[in-house]
Amino acid sequence: MAVVTESSLKKMLSKYKYRDLTVREITNVISPYKDLKPVMDAYVFNDGSTKDLMSLTGTVPVSYRGNTYNIPVCLWLLDVYPYNPPICFVKPTSAMMIKTGKHVDANGKIYLPYLHEWKHPQSDLYGLIQVMVVVFGEEPPVFSRPQVQSSYPPYQPTGPPNTSYMPGMPSYPSGHSANPSGYPSYPYPGGNSYPTASTAQNYNAQTPIPTVGPSRDGTIGEDTIRASLISAVSDKLRWRMKEEMDRAQAELNALKRTEEDLKTGHQKLEQMVSRLDQEVTEVDRNIDLLKKKDEELSSALEKMTSQSENNDIDDVIVPTAPLYKQILNLYAEENAIEDTIFYLGEALRRGVIDLEVFLKHVRLLSCKQFQLRALMQKARKTAGLSDLY
Repeated sequence: MAVVTESSLKKMLSKYKYRDLTVREITNVISPYKDLKPVMDAYVFNDGSTKDLMSLTGTVPVSYRGNTYNIPVCLWLLDVYPYNPPICFVKPTSAMMIKTGKHVDANGKIYLPYLHEWKHPQSDLYGLIQVMVVVFGEEPPVFSRPQVQSSYPPYQPTGPPNTSYMPGMPSYPSGHSANPSGYPSYPYPGGNSYPTASTAQNYNAQTPIPTVGPSRDGTIGEDTIRASLISAVSDKLRWRMKEEMDRAQAELNALKRTEEDLKTGHQKLEQMVSRLDQEVTEVDRNIDLLKKKDEELSSALEKMTSQSENNDIDDVIVPTAPLYKQILNLYAEENAIEDTIFYLGEALRRGVIDLEVFLKHVRLLSCKQFQLRALMQKARKTAGLSDLY
């Protein structure tokens, strides 16, 4: 099979709600577990409806009694993954049989506390597979199909698996054969043959444990009841303790986040207070400056009010240098000539003077005005001022 790239995964998962998160987790899994291949296929729910979902199909290596076995599995990812747990199955080949137990039912569906307590981002595919490796290493989910038919039928535990932590999620339709997914068997790589039923029975016989079930006379022994009670209480206490630890860890993480938020808010408040103090200082300084300017303006206004209205305008404006005084006088005289020419025009319009008198005086005044402007331009240039005309 060709190498699956991240771009091809994104294209396959185009309808998934959290596509990027799903692609990242699949990439993290298929890198160490190269036998797992991502495949888009139709998944059949209990109500008969189908939906195209991503599945990771292949084998995971499990160590059992010193040997490594490749356990065939199929992990279906819902379109709201990773906020819902995967639907996991064991997919035995034609040479295998499912060994039902606490974690696997007769249809091959896998039940794990890790799936029941699934919570993103603490839970992910890589962690799920690691849990499967540990659990299947203690209790293999498949064994080799017997080649010789014995006189006694093989024992198959009856009844549903332990449902104390079954996830509330759609399961694969019951009533299927040993291969629950209905898809062609995956060609698994070679390895050690799977433990047979007799091997598992011999291994169990080597470990002395209290007999569970009725004795020969049909009564249940006291040791059996005690062992059953101890096992049930231990399991309940263990899961209760894990729930409490997870809850305490979640509360601790929330408190840490709150502490970080409070520290960040405290720093922001300190910065705001420091900035406000600087602004208050600047405002006080500006208020003092405005008060001084107000006093100066009030003093100047009182001084001007107290002065006589008959003051000569020429005495009010006093240039700071003789050159500036010359420029001021030239400018005043030039404007006076401008006003004179204007009123001569008005006199001509009203018929007070005739055209000959108007032209004579305008000619003389214009000549004078030109000389004044030329002299004023020279004086402004000497004083370093810009040109006026």
